[in-house]
Amino acid sequence: MKIDFNASKPIYEQVIDEIKKQIARGEIRPGDKLPSQRELAKDIQVNPNTIQRAYREMEILDLVETKRGRGTFIKDDDKVIKEINKQMAHTAVQKFIDEMVSIGFEKEEIVELLTKEFERRIKND
Repeated sequence: MKIDFNASKPIYEQVIDEIKKQIARGEIRPGDKLPSQRELAKDIQVNPNTIQRAYREMEILDLVETKRGRGTFIKDDDKVIKEINKQMAHTAVQKFIDEMVSIGFEKEEIVELLTKEFERRIKND
C-alpha cells in the first residue's frame, strides 16, 4: 500500500481512506484479508498504534471484522461496498464543486463544462 501522507489529516484516517479507495477500485474485495497491523505499519512506515486505531475505526464503521486468530477481513456485505462508493463519489463531487467555485465558476458554467466533457468522452469511447 502506498500513501502520500497529508499533514492536515490524521494518519489513521488517511489509512482508512486508502483502504476504502482500494475497495472502490476493486483491488480489495469483500471477504479479503487485510495485512496484519504490524505488517501494514512496517509497509507504510507508521507506528503500529496508528494502524491499530485505523482497524478499530473500520470495525466501528462496520467496514471490517476481526476473526480471532485469523486476522482482519473486509466485511462480506455488498451494501457496505455500495455505501463506500457512494460516499467517495459524494466527496469527489464536493471537492470538484468547491474548487470550481473557488476559481470563479458559476453553477451554469460548471454544468456546461461537465456536459461538454461527457459528450467528448462518449464520442471517444
